[in-house]
Amino acid sequence: MVKRLIATVFAGLALASSAMAEPLKIGYSDWPGWVTWEIAIEKNMFEEVGVDVEFEWFDYVASMDAFAAGQLDAVTMTNGDALVTGATGAQNVMILINDYSNGNDMIVAAPGISSIKELKGKKVGVEIGFVGHLLLLNALEKNGMTEKDVELVNVPTNETPQVLASSQVDAIVAWQPNSGQALTLVPGSTRIYSSKDEPGLIYDVLAVTPSSLAQHQEEWAKVIKAWDMAVAYLNDESTRDEAISIMAARVGLSPDEYKGFIDGTKIMSTKEAMAFAEKADGFTSIYGSSKIADDFNVANDVYKDAQPIDSYIDMSLMKAAN
Repeated sequence: MVKRLIATVFAGLALASSAMAEPLKIGYSDWPGWVTWEIAIEKNMFEEVGVDVEFEWFDYVASMDAFAAGQLDAVTMTNGDALVTGATGAQNVMILINDYSNGNDMIVAAPGISSIKELKGKKVGVEIGFVGHLLLLNALEKNGMTEKDVELVNVPTNETPQVLASSQVDAIVAWQPNSGQALTLVPGSTRIYSSKDEPGLIYDVLAVTPSSLAQHQEEWAKVIKAWDMAVAYLNDESTRDEAISIMAARVGLSPDEYKGFIDGTKIMSTKEAMAFAEKADGFTSIYGSSKIADDFNVANDVYKDAQPIDSYIDMSLMKAAN
């Protein structure tokens, strides 16, 4: 009986040890704020802070699908998409603000159109119900217009350059690299509005399952510590070129091509991001920005019921890092 009890205890310990040995699985995709993680991976920063992680590379939508399917502990996404993912069944908590879009998301107009006001009565290609649509509404509102003043044409973001080039629409809404491809593909096309005109419209975050956050607080705190190390490596003039080369290699571009993408993204340390982590209305707070995204999602039938914003945001680990 004693032998059996001892065997059971050892079996239990073995299982517990096995469970603890599982790395944290994080899905990430092609956005400069998230590609920054590649620096931490390549420079062994996770080993340095003592946390076992496994990063998996996806297309953006596929990363959220994998998270929703329970294949990941965390995923990188926008604050608005964190709400969409939660409202459709995959609860998550945003624990880290990586960046905000600072120009990479843009409205690109065909030759001859140089302002938002000139879009009146024109066709705009945009992925309806997604973040580009929100950017368009913001641009129209700032110019005293509504979406009734334009004709929306639903176009997947990755197809927008070709659709603009085919003259099926007069403008498109897209983020890099698609927006840059449109500018290259259509000579004379112009950026007439971008996320730089409304900083805080789109925050990019690391969102974790509530269960993983509850079980692995210390490990997630170490992940955040590694993030700060990666950002410091990127911002240090002595290592910046190497950091950009690492990021560019991840997405198959030259370092010179990739520098422009970084310029259009305000990549932040946790200390910088804390300025946006306090509760407030409007775009200067992730709470206010998420509320605006939530209103947009409900108004556009992305989901039915308004989401409890506070339950999606936990900035405590970021605060503890400073």
